Amino acid sequence: MISDVAAWLFAMFIIDPLQVEIRERLNGASVPVEQIQQSQQCIASHGPQLLKRAGEEPGWALSTAVGVAVGWNSPVELLDARDPNCSTLVRLLQNEKGRDGEA
Repeated sequence: MISDVAAWLFAMFIIDPLQVEIRERLNGASVPVEQIQQSQQCIASHGPQLLKRAGEEPGWALSTAVGVAVGWNSPVELLDARDPNCSTLVRLLQNEKGRDGEA
């Protein structure tokens, strides 16, 4: 039961907002179609893995969700930058965050 709640919270606070942020970033940027497809493949492969971990490790799921919700961590850190499908997405989101922080 606790693992189900942890996985649900993780999906609500991590996976869903990450997907929304990715869509917004990709729609607002002039990104080649190939990179959009790679980004979709990254979320499709890593999302279920993260949800499985959240169900198996409720403590990790809750601490990660809180860390992201309050801004201590970025959901981008959860993606495997070594995965070719995710590396492009990680670079894109990190570059966008770096530009957002500039004044």
